[in-house]
Amino acid sequence: MTSLPADSLVPDDARARRNVVVLILAQAVLGAQMPVNFVLGGLAGQYLAPNPCLATLPISLIVLGSMVSAPYIAGLMQRRGRRTGFLLGAAGGAGGAALMALALFVQSFPLMLAGAFLVGLYMAAQGQYRFAATDTASPAFRPKAISWVMAGGLIGALTSREIVAWTHDLLAPIPFAGAFVALIALNALALPIFAFLDIPRPPAPVKGDPGGRTRMQLLRSPRIAVAMICAMVSYALMNLLMTSTPLAVVGCGYATEDAATVVTAHVLAMFTPAFFTGHLIARFGVERIIAIGLTILAAAGVAGLSGVQLEHFFLATVLLGIGWNFGFIGATAMLTSAHTPEERARVQGMNDFAVFGMVVLASLSSGLLMNCTGANPVDGWSAVNYAMLPFLALAGGALIWFVRGGHHRQVA
Repeated sequence: MTSLPADSLVPDDARARRNVVVLILAQAVLGAQMPVNFVLGGLAGQYLAPNPCLATLPISLIVLGSMVSAPYIAGLMQRRGRRTGFLLGAAGGAGGAALMALALFVQSFPLMLAGAFLVGLYMAAQGQYRFAATDTASPAFRPKAISWVMAGGLIGALTSREIVAWTHDLLAPIPFAGAFVALIALNALALPIFAFLDIPRPPAPVKGDPGGRTRMQLLRSPRIAVAMICAMVSYALMNLLMTSTPLAVVGCGYATEDAATVVTAHVLAMFTPAFFTGHLIARFGVERIIAIGLTILAAAGVAGLSGVQLEHFFLATVLLGIGWNFGFIGATAMLTSAHTPEERARVQGMNDFAVFGMVVLASLSSGLLMNCTGANPVDGWSAVNYAMLPFLALAGGALIWFVRGGHHRQVA
């Protein structure tokens, strides 16, 4: 019997690489809207809210919309394909931006919240980009595919700063409305990108086909449970600080453009490491990379407590971005190795529901801590940074239990 040449045993990732390029473009173009919403959501909320403690509620509603729609988006993609879900997400981004712009014109805080909730539909779809990158990829290529797609946000970060700078006063005297109108156009212009996506629609289920584990059985898997906890904490801590950062920067006497620049630096730090995070995971293991990410997140909290000069905000948010990158990409890579193809939509929808649920709690807490725990912005900013501690203890304890118990050797 003739053995096959070694080259023929190497998986062909040509299709996966093409899809990664498409998803990088989508992340680069459409991803710019999330930093804009996070910079201006709190400021617009502060402008319209009847109580300053509710200033960050629009950001919380974005995340709540993501949490509610994440399982449905994942299920829709399982039934109708990734392209359908991504197009629906872009429509949600455009519709939400239109409502938020209208809310500023008619001075309606409830309408602002409705628009923010609809933007959550886009955020849920964007959360699936990283999973879609693995659909046609070999196991060896998956961490790199996830990492590279996340790196596409680097361009979005640079674009978002310019969108805020050039458009937030475009429709003066109505503040911020011009930026939300620009986001409508951004979503519309990006729609053709998804025509080039080449991910087969999953086959329709046939009676008698294996359906995989139930949700409760999946949650009892140590790898899935710890991956979800680390993803939840990484994303929640990033949101906890970033929701308050524009309010803290402006509250400490700096300009809106300064807040946008700080957020841009943060988003650059979120996505720049993604060019090599996948390689680091392949070399050192996913557990070590997550542990490094949690350590860097702790360092971000220390930097945030060290002062309120502009350089302190830059240092804290840059460390926050790097820590999020290692923690979140690592947790995503861990999760994709823990389920079968039949369980894909169930696991990914459940994961994003839990992640965005924790982020809703973080964003709500962020506004309350920032505006309602002290006499000045410095006190509020300190409270936000101290609030990181229990989240870090949860994720760090779960990861230590996972490794010391030998659960990291079990892969689906």
